[in-house]
Amino acid sequence: MTNGIDSSLLLDNYKPPERKTGNQILGKDDFLKILLVQLQNQDPLNPMEDKEFIAQMASFSSLEQMINISSMLEQFIKTQHDHALLRYSEWIGKNVYWQEDENTKSGIVQSVSQKDQQIFLELDNGTTIKASLVVKVESK
Repeated sequence: MTNGIDSSLLLDNYKPPERKTGNQILGKDDFLKILLVQLQNQDPLNPMEDKEFIAQMASFSSLEQMINISSMLEQFIKTQHDHALLRYSEWIGKNVYWQEDENTKSGIVQSVSQKDQQIFLELDNGTTIKASLVVKVESK
């Protein structure tokens, strides 16, 4: 008779059960709900002090401002990306230079296109390159 250790009991094989609690992110509505429940269930003989309440309201205000800034930043980034085609269209008729196989190549931009959120330059010599490869732009 042998007394071995069952490998299923080793710590490496332990997987804690997943806790499912709905949305993983607390928003400003959740913060207000928590604050209201806290106010409703406080001890009437020992109510929350003004300082604590003001600190919690300041935290809520900070949270709301961070959410607003995040939303505005997302809109700004989307706007910048949407206008990329217009920005690169200023290169039409200009000579662009890019590196390819340790050689600098050039061509005159004939048109600008966008595919899969990338900007492509179509050149007078029939070449199409990514705008991100360009190292220099100059007037003809």
